[in-house]
Amino acid sequence: MKRNTVIKIGGSLLFTDKNKIDTDKITEFCSILKSNKDSGTIIVVCGGGSIARKYIDAVRSLKGSESLSDIFGIEVSRINSKLLTATLQDYAYPQIPKSMEELSLALLFNKIIIMGGLQPGQSTTSVALEIAEFIEAEELVILTDVNGIFNKDPKKFNNAQLIKHLTYEQLENLILNQKDEKQAAAGEYRIFDFVSLQILKRSNIRVIVTSGKDLGEFSKLWNEGKEISGTRISKE
Repeated sequence: MKRNTVIKIGGSLLFTDKNKIDTDKITEFCSILKSNKDSGTIIVVCGGGSIARKYIDAVRSLKGSESLSDIFGIEVSRINSKLLTATLQDYAYPQIPKSMEELSLALLFNKIIIMGGLQPGQSTTSVALEIAEFIEAEELVILTDVNGIFNKDPKKFNNAQLIKHLTYEQLENLILNQKDEKQAAAGEYRIFDFVSLQILKRSNIRVIVTSGKDLGEFSKLWNEGKEISGTRISKE
């Protein structure tokens, strides 16, 4: 049965630890998309990653505004998206939609669609959720550089524990407990922020947060008999 799927991939997953473009990872990711192109509508939202954060840090050091920092992050996410589109070749819609109106047009062509950010003040996770709501996707898959959502930052705390399931209310409490002044700052890494949470709550979308470092897990998405490891988020 065909289904609509939205995938959010962190921009850092497209690069090695030395900030070189990981062409092997990109090729593998795109091969999985190609293999499942007939399963239904597939839309990928690509983040800016560490490269975007470098630009954002530079803008801040030059006394630029947070809105300008957001714009730089969006542009980098779109460049990352163009790289995926080029790799997919004829399987992908050739342009990067920059608005919901442009996305509506792209949907008419039955191609894999790759997008980046849309507007300042909105994370690419929020963009992915908005798109999932728009196309009535069954689920949103978020690929990150960690194994899911933890009770605290796994990059800072060795005893951080993976949370296998979260309700919307539990996710909201987790975000509140981690609230700080950088919550909405451009380039600050959060899998979810308050904007994305509100979209999630109104849309009732199922979300899977899993590692994009091992794409073997991601490839299970289209296999009915296998469950992806990570964190599942649902209303109940």
